[in-house]
Amino acid sequence: MAGITAFGAYLPKFRLTKQTQGWSAPGERTVANFDEDSVTMAVAAGRDCLAGVRRQSVGGLLFATTTPAYFEKQGASTIAAALDLPRDIFSEDIAGTLRGGTSALRAAVDAVNGGSAKTVIVAAADCRLAYPKSAMEQSLGDGAAALAIGDTNVAVEVEAASFITEHMMDVWRNTEQTYVTTGEDRFIAEEGYLTAMTDAIASLLKKTRLTPKDFTKAVYYSPDLRRHGDLARRLGFTANQVQDPLYGKVGNTGTAFPLMLLVAALETANPGDRILLAGYGDGADAYSLRVTEHIKKAKRGRRGIAKHLETGAPMADYEEFLRWRELLEREPARRPDPQPISIQASWRDRERNLNLHGARCKSCKRIHYPPQPICGFCQSSDGWDAVRLADKKGTIVTFSMDYLAGTTDVPMVIAVVNFAGGGRFLGMLTDREIDAIKVGMPVEMSFRKLGVIGGIHNYFWKTVPIRS
Repeated sequence: MAGITAFGAYLPKFRLTKQTQGWSAPGERTVANFDEDSVTMAVAAGRDCLAGVRRQSVGGLLFATTTPAYFEKQGASTIAAALDLPRDIFSEDIAGTLRGGTSALRAAVDAVNGGSAKTVIVAAADCRLAYPKSAMEQSLGDGAAALAIGDTNVAVEVEAASFITEHMMDVWRNTEQTYVTTGEDRFIAEEGYLTAMTDAIASLLKKTRLTPKDFTKAVYYSPDLRRHGDLARRLGFTANQVQDPLYGKVGNTGTAFPLMLLVAALETANPGDRILLAGYGDGADAYSLRVTEHIKKAKRGRRGIAKHLETGAPMADYEEFLRWRELLEREPARRPDPQPISIQASWRDRERNLNLHGARCKSCKRIHYPPQPICGFCQSSDGWDAVRLADKKGTIVTFSMDYLAGTTDVPMVIAVVNFAGGGRFLGMLTDREIDAIKVGMPVEMSFRKLGVIGGIHNYFWKTVPIRS
């Protein structure tokens, strides 16, 4: 029987908090950096999930989001390249619905049970926008979650599922709209959210002959904290059973929300626990999940939700957040416009740019990045073996700061990094705090967006200080 064999999550480093000038909300929420989007966050969650998982066993990738980088081009293919997954996998974007994460879970389970793939990765991420200073903006958050679905060493069995599909204009955004739009609160809660979620969960309980008391944890989507509590009371779950929805800490992360809460619940789960999982959007999905003895192994070596929560940093100014989202105009750099992106060069260099493959000389075993036709150490031309550098940690050898580069994040920091085990990388340092940068600082790699030129999202790897 297919189930969850590994899991991971990602929360951006920066938060809007009480310390943020111009931010008046009582709680805090996560904020993706200016060079992050749903694709980069899905990559980060996928890397967390794949710790200890053999990449060659992966046969599929499903990416769920309502904020895709493109409306006509897969985000899943970019994520698969950054995760260094095999080329002969199936991939698909599940977009346009907040229920995409839980729907992708169903599709992945069916694929594994049907023999289409040994392991399928489900990645969900969102970076949604609401009107500035609105109540919805205060309740939203940015983040991602990833699950590995397989049939060997299953840590969480999928016992049963129930589904409701229903047309409801409650939350929407078309291609011409920047901000999420909602209908009247009471109507969409009573006739939409509460009705669909109650019906789906009631159907699941009837099918399995279970009661709310049979579940250790209830994990479910909610549009806000109030409705989260309303549903718990309507269904008869006690406060101890309900997973913390992370409002006031993270916020509503859209498509990723229920899966992120599931990851948080699994971090403290024990063998034998039964978990209710439910997602919402034009209907509802409900699952009965059973934790097995393999959960202990599945927890190891992952940052998940808890460790990411511990390593956040407040943004200094709310206006900076608006600039990151290009909602506040700024004077353009007094420099020539950037050159168009060559799609031919991007395709040709995809292994070093997206996979971040270096090369190990077959003669002297020294590592080069980018790969060179002749080894710079032993001058051999006997050939190379590909080396994945994205998962290696390193230390800063030297760095520079450019206050005139015209970047969104001033100053632009360029660092030379030596990887543990060999290899050197020259690139941007992001998620940094200027006063903390120093030679010898430990860093790791992070998949980010360099910019958008001519409608093309230019993804590459940057270095970030290790969050600890």
